Amino acid sequence: MIEFRAHGKLFVAGEYAVVEPGQPSVLIALDRAITARVSEAHGAGSVHSEEYGHLPLTWTRDEDGLALDREHHPYDYVMATIDLVEKLRAERGIAPRFHDLRIESQLDDASGRKFGLGSSAAVTVATVGALDRFYGIGLTQRQRFQVALLATIRVNPRASGGDLAASTFGGWLRYSAPDRDHLASFVDERRVSDILTDAAAWAGFDVQRLPAPENLQLLVGWTGSPASTTKLVGVVRRHRNGGYKAFLDESRSCVDDLTTGLQTGDAEQTLDALRRARVLMQRLGDSVGSKIETERLATLCDVVEAAGGAAKPSGAGGGDCGIALVPADIDPAGIHRAWEAHDIRHLSVAVRAPEGALDE
Repeated sequence: MIEFRAHGKLFVAGEYAVVEPGQPSVLIALDRAITARVSEAHGAGSVHSEEYGHLPLTWTRDEDGLALDREHHPYDYVMATIDLVEKLRAERGIAPRFHDLRIESQLDDASGRKFGLGSSAAVTVATVGALDRFYGIGLTQRQRFQVALLATIRVNPRASGGDLAASTFGGWLRYSAPDRDHLASFVDERRVSDILTDAAAWAGFDVQRLPAPENLQLLVGWTGSPASTTKLVGVVRRHRNGGYKAFLDESRSCVDDLTTGLQTGDAEQTLDALRRARVLMQRLGDSVGSKIETERLATLCDVVEAAGGAAKPSGAGGGDCGIALVPADIDPAGIHRAWEAHDIRHLSVAVRAPEGALDE
């Protein structure tokens, strides 16, 4: 049996702006993961996951490619990934095989509620990695990210891919996205192998490693309220106006200052950039009439700022998680108690160490 783990993520800064090609963001990979296990099968392939209930999703092949049993299950990221890897396998002249894919997640709570840690991205990256090993395709780490993004935009064309980058590369990252509309225009028309090696197709994509912040500790709180990233990003995109360019410029400035603070070990600059990023998200929500910073997220952030740290919603906001950095000499127990008093759950997570080199 082949096993591959892909880790969850949180945005630190640059949300919303990162959906535009070339706009930078900062993310972290977490030590909670999704595991994909692949074993040989005969006659049909299957996907086993709690996401699909007790019955597995099954698939076969026909003259048009994969044939999915849709009686009980929707077409989603896993099947989009399997289909794309199947095409790449065929292009490489690798013989077809059936396989059973089993998926286990640490990104939800015991009741199955999602924390907003990028489970869709992690399952996509884990599936790419497991099938790459199963077929012996020999993808580089960068190519695994590329395949994961191509599969993702088939399901969600607006996805920035930042969560995929964090899940693929690990650690602290500065990330900017390629033009997904451009990629989507030919992902089903061109050979996957050709897309992977076409530098022009990936214009705007960039990923850089960042050092972990010095003298600062990471805290993560969960509000218990789920949020729809796709819906919230859609609201912002529909309300883009004359102030949108200014928002993008300010977001880039926050990310640049955060990057510099991390690279130089300047804790005050890092905290200041995070506070500015929070204000920017508040203003964005006000400008489009969307509740990006909910009451619980506001409380989460206010508690941290009162203690001398910085905090903001992570990702699209509207619920899910808030992320905080506080000086290392501050005892976080008081923050945790204040959060709990407002039904905000402290998540015991840490940053996942970087995964190998950022290969070209």
